[in-house]
Amino acid sequence: MAMVFINKAILMQYANSMTLLTVQQLATVLLIYFGQTMGHIKAKPFDTAVAKKIFPVSLFYNANVAFALASLKGVNIPMYIAIKRLTPLAVLITGFYSGKGRPSTQVSLSVLLIAAGVIIAAVGDFSVDIMGYSMALTSVFFQTMYLVLVEKSGAEDGLSSIEIMFYNSFISLPFLFFLIIATGEFPNSLALLIAKSSSLTFLVILILSLVMGIVLNFTMFLCTIVNSALTTTIVGVLKGVGSTTLGFFLLGGVEVHALNVTGLIINTAGGIWYSYAKYQQKKNKPPKLILDEEAHRR
Repeated sequence: MAMVFINKAILMQYANSMTLLTVQQLATVLLIYFGQTMGHIKAKPFDTAVAKKIFPVSLFYNANVAFALASLKGVNIPMYIAIKRLTPLAVLITGFYSGKGRPSTQVSLSVLLIAAGVIIAAVGDFSVDIMGYSMALTSVFFQTMYLVLVEKSGAEDGLSSIEIMFYNSFISLPFLFFLIIATGEFPNSLALLIAKSSSLTFLVILILSLVMGIVLNFTMFLCTIVNSALTTTIVGVLKGVGSTTLGFFLLGGVEVHALNVTGLIINTAGGIWYSYAKYQQKKNKPPKLILDEEAHRR
């Protein structure tokens, strides 16, 4: 929850989101590398075969983060969270066309409620930024592709949360360096970052952004590995409820309007319903253990 507000706060002062992401990923790689060298972090040595396997997953993951950061420059936090909740709809549509079958009625209706909430909220958002909305929707697309690819490829199977973080960050660096040079952000963005770091307030927010980025990724990957992707999704929805509420009062940019608030309430209700429906679905699934034992006996 804090990361959304920290990123929004830093982007209000420093608009070069791609350079910010590059610095975050570089800090992650260096921290894990030196932590491993000094014996504080346990991780397997770098494996080229694993890197090749995880490469497309990493690209989609980082593209999702890059477009999400870029969208925060023009979209207020409640609307940003509402748009990001469209990810389950995109995952369901992708799953349906890739042969996963039709979702349950409750899941379908909850996802439609989420989408309806976004449309209503967008109509009532007088501070609408077309570029910001486009970036957020593109982020939803890349997040969907990332989730589908992870599920299909099993690229992250057998890796610890620290190892996933390292591969994700390390693989993305050449791509990000190319991007900040191609878009013209670099070297002016680096000079601006150094100049702005003379301000203590900005420096504190920047350090918080780097530290919180690493902590967020670590806890997110760890939650998925220890629990499940479903648990991470449910916690994410609960986080979204808090972020949406706080977003109306912190960092500005929200013009309160009845239509906008109504849409966000509908969107949040859809998100909670979706989480409940997925939890029930998981709960009612027969355990695979008996089937696996029978298959083993045969």
